[in-house]
Amino acid sequence: MSGDTQKECSSAVSDSKEVSDDKPDSPAGGPEALSKRQRKRLAKAQQWEEQRELRKQKRKERKQKKREERQGDEGAEFTNRKRQRREVEPSSLRLVVDCSFDSLMVLKDVRKLHKQIQRCYAENRRAAHPVQFYLTSLGGQLKQNMDERDKGWVNWKDISVKLEHFQEVMRKEDLVYLTSDSSNVLKELDESKAYVIGGLVDHNHHKGITFERAQELGIDHAQLPLGDFVKMNSRKVLAVNHVFEIMLAYLEKRDWQEAFFTVLPQRKGAVPVEGEEPDSDEDTPPKHTDQDEEQGSSDGHSESAEPIKQEGEDTQDQSDGKQKKTDTSVSQSEDKPQEQTAA
Repeated sequence: MSGDTQKECSSAVSDSKEVSDDKPDSPAGGPEALSKRQRKRLAKAQQWEEQRELRKQKRKERKQKKREERQGDEGAEFTNRKRQRREVEPSSLRLVVDCSFDSLMVLKDVRKLHKQIQRCYAENRRAAHPVQFYLTSLGGQLKQNMDERDKGWVNWKDISVKLEHFQEVMRKEDLVYLTSDSSNVLKELDESKAYVIGGLVDHNHHKGITFERAQELGIDHAQLPLGDFVKMNSRKVLAVNHVFEIMLAYLEKRDWQEAFFTVLPQRKGAVPVEGEEPDSDEDTPPKHTDQDEEQGSSDGHSESAEPIKQEGEDTQDQSDGKQKKTDTSVSQSEDKPQEQTAA
């Protein structure tokens, strides 16, 4: 090969290198090397990046819309609550739970009383005619239990908590102690009065103590007209919260029988004195069930500590046994001549 020919070849190689430097180094680097599917993906990726700010703005708008809708719903609910609250007509009647029997109770019964007071507070807050609720002589085990188990009680609204005795807070002539041992039957409620409920859960270990307390203090006393309207398979004594709720129900219905059958636990087997079914309101079913058994019993208008027969197979067996015994006595009497008795 001559020298001129060699120079021409080297010149061609150098030109080819220069041309190759102007082209992409890899097929993936230029559009000519990409497949149709790859180009579509690339275009979508570019579009996604370009619309990033737009998506962000749309998310903000959706959140703002949801926030406004939520605030609108809450506002409507608040308005409804205010409207319902305006329909409530508070009563001037005062209901007092006398907590001066603290030293007569064991801790277990103190806790039961605490639960009863909680229920009284809750029912009064939702009542159509809420009363002026008082807790008096609060201290000792009861206050300690409330502080330990229900610290939020200090923020309760629409209740007056007093360390003093109720006689130091209210006029003597306004007081009426509710006790089942009283001979006075309460026919109507005087909303200018303050009705006192004994805050005692003792399972009848101190029977009649609230009546004695009323006599010692020289204040009026009365019992609810339970016997005039209701027959029960247990003693006519009720828990503190039952008495409280019956009073609330009477203020709403102005009918003792409706008030009793709205509140009384089903386990007490209550039936009307007339033997007829009470007028029941489907919208207001009885509030209490057999679970009220654990609330305990106390003196005065409170739950009975006597065992109550439950409906079931055992009761049926006992009734069958009594029937058999009756049948036997009848057959024996048929064999013997009847004895004459003098009036």
